[in-house]
Amino acid sequence: MSTELNKKVASQLIEEIMNQGNLSLAGDLIAPDFIEHEELPPGMPHGSEGFALMLTMMRSAFPDFKAKMEDMIAEDDKVVIRMTWTGTQQGEFMGLPPSGKSFSMGVIDIFRMAEGRIVEHWGLTDNMAMMQQLGAMPAPE
Repeated sequence: MSTELNKKVASQLIEEIMNQGNLSLAGDLIAPDFIEHEELPPGMPHGSEGFALMLTMMRSAFPDFKAKMEDMIAEDDKVVIRMTWTGTQQGEFMGLPPSGKSFSMGVIDIFRMAEGRIVEHWGLTDNMAMMQQLGAMPAPE
Protein backbone atom coordinates (compact mmCIF):
# COMPACT_ATOMS: atom_id res chain seq x y z
CA MET A 1 0.00 0.00 0.00
CA SER A 2 1.17 3.50 -0.71
CA THR A 3 1.78 6.01 2.05
CA GLU A 4 -0.69 8.33 0.31
CA LEU A 5 -3.48 5.74 0.56
CA ASN A 6 -2.56 5.11 4.21
CA LYS A 7 -2.78 8.85 4.93
CA LYS A 8 -6.14 9.02 3.19
CA VAL A 9 -7.56 6.17 5.30
CA ALA A 10 -6.26 7.73 8.53
CA SER A 11 -7.69 11.12 7.52
CA GLN A 12 -11.07 9.54 6.79
CA LEU A 13 -11.07 7.92 10.22
CA ILE A 14 -10.47 11.27 11.90
CA GLU A 15 -12.67 13.49 9.74
CA GLU A 16 -15.59 11.24 8.83
CA ILE A 17 -15.83 8.83 11.74
CA MET A 18 -14.50 10.78 14.72
CA ASN A 19 -15.53 14.32 13.78
CA GLN A 20 -18.74 13.58 11.90
CA GLY A 21 -19.74 10.47 13.85
CA ASN A 22 -20.23 8.33 10.75
CA LEU A 23 -19.64 4.94 12.41
CA SER A 24 -21.03 3.14 9.35
CA LEU A 25 -17.62 3.71 7.70
CA ALA A 26 -15.76 1.89 10.48
CA GLY A 27 -16.07 -1.50 8.77
CA ASP A 28 -14.52 -0.06 5.60
CA LEU A 29 -11.57 1.57 7.37
CA ILE A 30 -10.88 -0.71 10.34
CA ALA A 31 -9.90 -4.36 9.86
CA PRO A 32 -12.06 -6.99 11.61
CA ASP A 33 -8.98 -8.25 13.49
CA PHE A 34 -7.95 -4.70 14.55
CA ILE A 35 -5.67 -4.62 17.60
CA GLU A 36 -5.90 -1.76 20.12
CA HIS A 37 -2.72 -1.13 22.13
CA GLU A 38 -3.92 1.99 23.96
CA GLU A 39 -5.09 1.59 27.54
CA LEU A 40 -8.89 1.79 27.53
CA PRO A 41 -11.25 2.45 30.45
CA PRO A 42 -12.06 -0.58 32.62
CA GLY A 43 -14.60 -2.91 31.05
CA MET A 44 -14.12 -1.47 27.56
CA PRO A 45 -13.57 -4.24 24.99
CA HIS A 46 -10.49 -4.10 22.80
CA GLY A 47 -10.59 -4.20 19.02
CA SER A 48 -12.98 -2.41 16.70
CA GLU A 49 -15.90 -2.86 19.14
CA GLY A 50 -14.00 -0.93 21.83
CA PHE A 51 -13.15 1.82 19.35
CA ALA A 52 -16.84 2.22 18.41
CA LEU A 53 -17.98 2.22 22.06
CA MET A 54 -15.33 4.76 23.08
CA LEU A 55 -16.23 7.07 20.20
CA THR A 56 -19.95 6.75 20.97
CA MET A 57 -19.25 7.60 24.62
CA MET A 58 -17.13 10.63 23.64
CA ARG A 59 -19.64 11.99 21.14
CA SER A 60 -22.52 11.47 23.58
CA ALA A 61 -20.75 13.33 26.41
CA PHE A 62 -19.22 15.96 24.10
CA PRO A 63 -21.63 16.59 21.19
CA ASP A 64 -19.29 19.27 19.80
CA PHE A 65 -16.25 16.93 19.95
CA LYS A 66 -13.58 17.71 17.35
CA ALA A 67 -10.23 16.16 16.56
CA LYS A 68 -8.08 18.74 14.78
CA MET A 69 -5.16 17.22 12.91
CA GLU A 70 -2.01 19.27 13.52
CA ASP A 71 0.58 16.99 11.87
CA MET A 72 0.55 13.77 9.86
CA ILE A 73 3.62 11.68 9.10
CA ALA A 74 3.53 8.47 7.08
CA GLU A 75 6.20 5.93 6.27
CA ASP A 76 5.88 2.34 5.09
CA ASP A 77 2.77 0.88 6.77
CA LYS A 78 2.50 3.46 9.60
CA VAL A 79 0.73 6.81 9.93
CA VAL A 80 1.32 9.12 12.90
CA ILE A 81 -1.11 11.95 13.62
CA ARG A 82 -0.67 14.68 16.24
CA MET A 83 -4.02 16.20 17.11
CA THR A 84 -5.82 18.54 19.46
CA TRP A 85 -9.11 17.19 20.78
CA THR A 86 -11.73 19.64 22.05
CA GLY A 87 -15.25 19.43 23.35
CA THR A 88 -17.78 20.72 25.85
CA GLN A 89 -19.21 18.23 28.34
CA GLN A 90 -22.98 18.10 27.88
CA GLY A 91 -23.52 14.47 28.95
CA GLU A 92 -22.17 11.99 31.49
CA PHE A 93 -18.57 10.97 30.91
CA MET A 94 -16.94 8.10 32.78
CA GLY A 95 -19.23 8.65 35.76
CA LEU A 96 -18.88 12.44 35.73
CA PRO A 97 -22.15 14.34 35.49
CA PRO A 98 -22.42 16.98 32.73
CA SER A 99 -20.33 19.99 33.74
CA GLY A 100 -20.79 22.34 30.79
CA LYS A 101 -17.01 22.76 30.87
CA SER A 102 -14.77 22.54 27.82
CA PHE A 103 -11.50 20.72 27.34
CA SER A 104 -8.59 20.85 24.92
CA MET A 105 -5.92 18.16 25.00
CA GLY A 106 -3.06 16.85 22.93
CA VAL A 107 -3.29 13.41 21.33
CA ILE A 108 -0.80 11.36 19.33
CA ASP A 109 -2.02 8.32 17.40
CA ILE A 110 0.00 5.74 15.48
CA PHE A 111 -1.86 3.54 13.01
CA ARG A 112 -0.50 0.48 11.24
CA MET A 113 -2.18 -0.20 7.92
CA ALA A 114 -2.62 -3.31 5.77
CA GLU A 115 -4.64 -3.70 2.59
CA GLY A 116 -6.20 -0.23 2.90
CA ARG A 117 -7.42 -0.70 6.48
CA ILE A 118 -6.24 0.14 9.97
CA VAL A 119 -5.02 -3.04 11.66
CA GLU A 120 -3.30 -1.68 14.79
CA HIS A 121 -3.42 1.47 16.91
CA TRP A 122 -1.22 2.98 19.61
CA GLY A 123 -2.27 6.23 21.22
CA LEU A 124 -1.25 8.76 23.84
CA THR A 125 -3.77 11.19 25.28
CA ASP A 126 -3.39 13.76 28.04
CA ASN A 127 -6.31 12.40 30.07
CA MET A 128 -5.17 14.14 33.26
CA ALA A 129 -5.34 17.56 31.59
CA MET A 130 -8.81 16.71 30.28
CA MET A 131 -10.08 15.66 33.73
CA GLN A 132 -8.58 18.79 35.32
CA GLN A 133 -10.30 21.02 32.76
CA LEU A 134 -13.62 19.25 33.38
CA GLY A 135 -13.24 19.83 37.14
CA ALA A 136 -12.91 16.14 38.02
CA MET A 137 -9.34 16.58 39.37
CA PRO A 138 -7.57 19.54 40.90
CA ALA A 139 -5.30 21.48 38.59
CA PRO A 140 -1.61 21.62 39.53
CA GLU A 141 -0.61 24.55 41.71
